Amino acid sequence: MIYFESGSINQEFSSEDLKKGLFEALEKMGKKHKVLAIPPDYTRLPSRAGELTEYAWQFYGDAMTDVLPALGTHSPMTSHQIEHMFGTLPASLIREHDWRNDVVTLGQVPAEFVKEVSGGAVEFSWPAQVNKLLIDGNFDLILSIGQVVPHEVVGMANYNKNIFVGTGGSEGINKSHFVGAAYGMERMMGHADTPVRRIFNYASDHFAGHLPIVYVQTVVGLDKTDGKVKCRGLFVGDDYSVFDKAAKLALEVNFDLLDRPLKKVVVYLDPTEFKSTWLGNKSIYRTRMAIDDGGELIVIAPALKEFGEDKEIDRLIRKYGYFGTPKTLKSTNENEELQRNLGAAAHLIHGSSEGRFSVTYCPGKGAENLSQSEIESVGFAYADIDEVTARYNPEVLKDGFNVLPDGEEIFYISNPALGLWAYRERFKY
Repeated sequence: MIYFESGSINQEFSSEDLKKGLFEALEKMGKKHKVLAIPPDYTRLPSRAGELTEYAWQFYGDAMTDVLPALGTHSPMTSHQIEHMFGTLPASLIREHDWRNDVVTLGQVPAEFVKEVSGGAVEFSWPAQVNKLLIDGNFDLILSIGQVVPHEVVGMANYNKNIFVGTGGSEGINKSHFVGAAYGMERMMGHADTPVRRIFNYASDHFAGHLPIVYVQTVVGLDKTDGKVKCRGLFVGDDYSVFDKAAKLALEVNFDLLDRPLKKVVVYLDPTEFKSTWLGNKSIYRTRMAIDDGGELIVIAPALKEFGEDKEIDRLIRKYGYFGTPKTLKSTNENEELQRNLGAAAHLIHGSSEGRFSVTYCPGKGAENLSQSEIESVGFAYADIDEVTARYNPEVLKDGFNVLPDGEEIFYISNPALGLWAYRERFKY
């Protein structure tokens, strides 16, 4: 059932619009006695989910007893991030998700089903895992709040991904990421109906029907006329239709289909959001269908300090590097530590250009930043951030095509998390 739906590529939601729409939806649901909110973490700051979580708390008051940010494998939020993202929401409501220990398994999606939907790419069962708070909390409403946007693992982010990955366990997260990598993320990005989504939907239908989940979905994108991030849609409901409607709008808002491949792309990683290649490689994921063979991707990453946000994943990235699918699959077949961490193996595949174009990272120069030797050890090229920004100044460049004074043409992206870019002939509808 859909409780609220509104949005278009030209619509803009103010904070008051979001609050009014959410309150309208919550009123239709009737009185609730114990509510859990599951918003994204700080890495999804532009989603407007922080505001919506605060508004939900204002609506329910003491009935909202817990807020569980959907960390997945990400680092826990700091007190500053909590205050910045959730405003007046009491920090005492925040619960920390531990993806290795705090989970329960609701059921197993059969291996035959996983093999069928993945086209034979993999053959293993998939565990539907969630944080135990969802089961033990005795909630009469679970609000899953987040942004629908093109995504490298599942095609379009959010909906039940926020539950099964955001609050999921190590086996479920690892295997879901590997399904997407083995199937091929270029076959999935920008699509709502993908093998990974079908696996999540099977889990929702067969194992999670007893959970009182309502999805609050935003569609947020960059306005090309003024360069500002704007919310274009709000969809609230408890079934697949609410996600499907949001995904259709997200494809209009967040997808840039180009008539020619790009020779040089410059991506800026906001230091408040991107501190690892685990997240920063969205610059690769989201542009790989747009960059020409022999092209160049330059990533300006002033806050880059680590590869993985999880210590074990960071270690594995440092050990195996981003050296392409064949080498990663060979390493996975030969090493139990990658077999136990299929999500890391998937990420190594996602983060490689497969030798088709070059990737140059430009980290900051602080003691905490990744060094040139560290960058090069995992398969990327390195460039001095001062020299690069002197030529490609993020404060001057505009999103999209730019022609420099000497005639060089580049394509600039100020936030890779907000979109998907593809050369028309490379994108599969």
